[in-house]
This record gives sequence, structure tokens and C-alpha cells, in this order.
Amino acid sequence: MRTTSFDIFLQSFRGALLLAVWLAFSQSSLLVAQVPSSARQIIVSKAATWNSNTAMMQCYQRASATAPWQPVFSKAVPVLLGRSGLAWGRGVFNPPQNGIPAKVEKDWRAPAGVFQLGMLFGNAAKAPTGARWPYLQVGPWDAYVDDSTNPYYNQHVRVNPSRVPPWFEKQKMRLGDDAYKWMLEIRHNQKPAAPGYGSAIFFHVRRGPTKPSAGCTTMAVENLERMLRWLDPQAYPHYVLLPQADYGYLRAAWHLP
Repeated sequence: MRTTSFDIFLQSFRGALLLAVWLAFSQSSLLVAQVPSSARQIIVSKAATWNSNTAMMQCYQRASATAPWQPVFSKAVPVLLGRSGLAWGRGVFNPPQNGIPAKVEKDWRAPAGVFQLGMLFGNAAKAPTGARWPYLQVGPWDAYVDDSTNPYYNQHVRVNPSRVPPWFEKQKMRLGDDAYKWMLEIRHNQKPAAPGYGSAIFFHVRRGPTKPSAGCTTMAVENLERMLRWLDPQAYPHYVLLPQADYGYLRAAWHLP
């Protein structure tokens, strides 16, 4: 069958129409997502762009679901992100990408979106003085698995020292590393863990004021400890990480500060 210029136009028109519908659906899906009303504490990091590996972080709290958010720190503090920037993560919801890549293993990007917080790990016998968050001291038999073929992918595991699995040596948590003095789980890709979509995402101590991470949110130890002392498990805190422009677009719909 001969293809006419009208056929080509019609195919292009249909393609453009389908793209417009998909974009509209994606944007509306993003606008529906929001921080749960039960959350009375929120940590917000805003990066300049999707390719930025730095951001500014502020903590906020509110008295109730309808009360306004109030900043906690006198000013936002600098944090470091993944070396390659940000990608959409799998947190409280899995947003459509809208041309932005999804977070995957070893992409050197920090997951963007809204996330619950998990366990606080550390080398010390106890959490920072004044911290109320659930804490687990890391020992010689603790691992956090980033191998997507492992059934314990993106999970903390404490193995039996009398039956150490062959994969343990490559997956064990590093002891004595100053950057891992405190490690607070950012619950990316845990409901459930989808193989290959990223693992072991934490708040932890930065390795230097200009050295980005592999995908975690890192900061000076004093700022991390101040945040840990502020966190209240009863306030159902969440973490929001977005580029500045996307934050502005989604702020009202997501009920952000």
C-alpha cells in the first residue's frame, strides 16, 4: 500500500496525541501523591537540578495535619547527593518518570520522591545522646545487601557466624568507617524490593565537604546528629528529595512546606 503525505501526517498526529495524553496522566498522577497527613515531621532536601550532586536540607514540623509547617533549623544546611544527581525513586509511591530516569543499581544517583525512614545503624554502643530513633549497633556479622540476585537484596541481615554464607564478605557492613558512624535508612525500594532498582540508601556522614556519594544523602556529622536528636518516631517523619523546580510545582499538591 502506498504511503501518502496525509498518512504520515496522521501517524505523527496520533503519536503526538498519545504522548500528550500520557504526559497529562503522568502529571496528574504526580499531583495526587503527597506526604501522608499523619506525618508531623518532614526532612526536605532541594537540589538545583536533576543532575546536581548537592542540595540544601531543612527540617520542618507541625502540630497537626492541618497546621502549617515550621522550620526547625535557623537555616538550611548543605548536603551531598549521588555523584550523577537524582533519579525518581520507589518510596511512598512510585511516580511516573516524565522523561526522568528511574533510580537503578549503580547509577550513582540519589532517589527523588517521598520516603519513610527505617532503622538507625552505627558503630557506637548507643545512638547519639538524646536520640529517640530505633537503633542497632553494627557488629562483625551484619550485612546490607546490594546484590540484586540475592534473596536479601536491599535488606539488613545479621548472619549466623557458624554458617556464614559465601556472599557475606562482599556484602558486610563496614566497621570503623567514619562516614558510617551513623546510618539512617531512607526507605527506597523496600515495599517490596524490586531487583535492580537501587539499594542501601541512607543518611550518613559525608566523606568531605565536596565529595558526593553513590546515592545517599550525606552531611557534616554535627548536622546529622542534630537531625537525629530531633527525629520523633511518634511524629511519623518522612524525607522529601526533589529538584528546586519540581518542588515548586508539586509543593501545594503534596502539602509540602
